[in-house]
Amino acid sequence: SAGRAMAAGGRSWFRALALGVSFLKCLLIPAYYSTDFEVHRNWLAITHNLPLSQWYYEATSEWTLDYPPFFAWFEYALSHVAKYFDPKMLVIENLNYTSRATIFFQRFSVIFTDILFIYAVRECCRCVNGKRAAKDILEKPTFILAVLLLWNFGLLIVDHIHFQYNGFLFGLMLLSVARLCQKRYLEGALLFAVLLHFKHIYMYVAPAYGIYLLRSYCFTANNADGSLKWRSFSFLHVTLLGLIVCLVSALSLGPFIVLGQLPQVISRLFPFKRGLCHAYWAPNFWALYNAMDKALTIFGLKCNFLDPTKIPKASMTGGLVQEFQHTVLPSVTPLATLICTFISILPSVFCLWFKPQGPRGFLQCLVLCALSSFMFGWHVHEKAILLAILPLSLLSVQRAKDAGIYLILTTTGHFSLFPLLFTPPELPIKILLMLLFTVYSFSSLKSLFRRERPLLNWLETIYLAQLVPLEIFCEIIFPLTPWKGHFPFVPLLLTSVYCALGVAYAWLKLYVSVLTERIPVRHKAE
Repeated sequence: SAGRAMAAGGRSWFRALALGVSFLKCLLIPAYYSTDFEVHRNWLAITHNLPLSQWYYEATSEWTLDYPPFFAWFEYALSHVAKYFDPKMLVIENLNYTSRATIFFQRFSVIFTDILFIYAVRECCRCVNGKRAAKDILEKPTFILAVLLLWNFGLLIVDHIHFQYNGFLFGLMLLSVARLCQKRYLEGALLFAVLLHFKHIYMYVAPAYGIYLLRSYCFTANNADGSLKWRSFSFLHVTLLGLIVCLVSALSLGPFIVLGQLPQVISRLFPFKRGLCHAYWAPNFWALYNAMDKALTIFGLKCNFLDPTKIPKASMTGGLVQEFQHTVLPSVTPLATLICTFISILPSVFCLWFKPQGPRGFLQCLVLCALSSFMFGWHVHEKAILLAILPLSLLSVQRAKDAGIYLILTTTGHFSLFPLLFTPPELPIKILLMLLFTVYSFSSLKSLFRRERPLLNWLETIYLAQLVPLEIFCEIIFPLTPWKGHFPFVPLLLTSVYCALGVAYAWLKLYVSVLTERIPVRHKAE
């Protein structure tokens, strides 16, 4: 009965957290929304009115359908509810249509589909080993993890202010992670295969899934020293995994293969004409590369090494999505970014194969794959940092070393999302929410690991503290200066470059931690 009472208590605090965050999401309904709001309204209209054969050809709006087929079917299903709210939002020609009913429907559809995310978080909390038997519920790793995931600042502003459907997509990913941790391998593989056909950005973490399933499911035993027993290879298990991938792909892409439209679908999913960087630079390696090119250009002009007439205009800081050329450094091609991403992912995949550490090794590889693709990918969106932050939350409540890396990555990654919300009414909202989440993550993880060494060293602390004066300069001081008219891109440039240093540091620190880690004997015997 005591166990039952504890379980009921566990359910009640989780329910309170989920209801609390859902209430906050409802309060954000009137907030600013980006062009993504119109993107999804347009997709509702396309899938509702047109036959399947025209979905990936329709181009009345500039926001054409560029997500995989499962997401198109998801929009199709939503459109049949949308027609009861306001049928006019389903008219393809009604570009930028925003009635109150449309806003309510779109916002509530995101909040409602987040139910999957809430369920996935609950499953992930069950996977966290509660070795630290805390008397106070607030100090339990499961409680801290639930808050870090459910109340994640980045996910809140990207989905419920900026507007997107990341919640339920991350729900699919976290649920697949939970299933793999629970050794329910086929369920995990199925969920991830389905996720790939909802949004193809998750391809970046596919190597972690592939290698982990091969190592843990297709090979069924290890030698005493932890190395692989090659004889334990299961042909049946490989066949089952192959069947899952083929069936999901056939369901998703099959109709378009029959229609002979697969090349058209692929050209929509991978538009390489969009340029190296997104409208403003994501805080990654290319932000540092671009800034270096800018600095060398200015230096070259001052010293008369460069001819001013031959220099292209500052297109890469103009906030436009397009291709541009670097002035001094070599210009970067999509192939170059692919090679850099592949090389940066390789060591983590090797570690997962040669130094198996069970679910934790899988999660480390997953985060490193996500971070490597964020650092070196082509046309990376600043929002993609969440692909690394959310799975890293699971590691942060289990080891002090990972908690320190999590704090650096989350604080800089979340701060780099600030320019997404550039309207004055959202300024106090984003600052308050970011402060609350950051203070909570620092204090909770500090109390969880208070018997161990400090989570951050003095240099890391100084670096993170400098984000405060940076924000004051970008939001308050800079708009009052005469530079605002001549150099409007300066706040974005400073934010991207400063945050890129933190993200790169967290990525390197996690890599060093994974590569230098020794495998405990008990892991080897598993």
